[in-house]
Amino acid sequence: MILAVDTQRLLALHYVYPLPLQKLQQLLSPVNILSSFEDIHYDDIAKVLQISAHKAHQLSRRFRQIMTTPLEEAYAQANIFPIPFYHPYFPAQLFEISSPPTVLYVKGQYSLLANKKQIAIIGSRKATAYSKRAIDLIVPPLIQRDYTVVSGLARGADTMAHRATIDMGGHTIAVLGHGFNYLYPSENRILATQMAEHQLLMTEYPPYMKPEKWHFPMRNRIISGLSRALVVTEAALKSGTLITTELALEQGKDVFVVPGPIDATQSKGTNQLLFEGAIPIVNGHQIIETLDLFSNKN
Repeated sequence: MILAVDTQRLLALHYVYPLPLQKLQQLLSPVNILSSFEDIHYDDIAKVLQISAHKAHQLSRRFRQIMTTPLEEAYAQANIFPIPFYHPYFPAQLFEISSPPTVLYVKGQYSLLANKKQIAIIGSRKATAYSKRAIDLIVPPLIQRDYTVVSGLARGADTMAHRATIDMGGHTIAVLGHGFNYLYPSENRILATQMAEHQLLMTEYPPYMKPEKWHFPMRNRIISGLSRALVVTEAALKSGTLITTELALEQGKDVFVVPGPIDATQSKGTNQLLFEGAIPIVNGHQIIETLDLFSNKN
């Protein structure tokens, strides 16, 4: 059950303390503390959120300060659209992942979130031309069947997936590991600007939050959580891509993998996934056929 939440209060709290949904629920039930957060003693906040009294005191002070700012208007001026967990555009599939986000911040065509046919394409940041050739065979059938391609705007395969989808007239979503005041990697600025207008950029982090190393594994759970399936083009044996793959498997998603040369470093991880039971594919039609097969069985 979703309790009534004042959006200004939620955005103010999330700005100063971007807590996941489970933590927020501690403030909403059995008593809605958020409705009078500025009047609650910081010792009580500390107890409910299981944080130190010092941190709770700072949180309470900053909350009162930020409550004087009309955040929705401020975000709108920056072309940022906040989507709280109770908003109609909040993707229902994200409630199924570990630690669902409380608020998503998006730029661009947020109506893309209404399309439930989303597939993640990921791979190595050191992806070779082999990934580009694979993506060029994978993406067109997905676009023809109205799938949205989800990735992380990282160097390598992510960038290839976004660009190929745009060049072929499709739709794509990039999930970021930082707030909108920053962009990582910086060489994707032109691509990000284009996507912020015609596609969709998404993050769970308030605008001021810098990219941090630990943000990206957290980002990956959203990439896999949004998507019906995951496609991996290239990955070394020790790769962040494999973390996303593990998350997808935990979420019960199909994992499709492009087989690679047995002596190629960037295919050792993908070939290992195939050995462990991932689904081998060489084009997008095979993905569509497999997903249609399981859809028909359901």
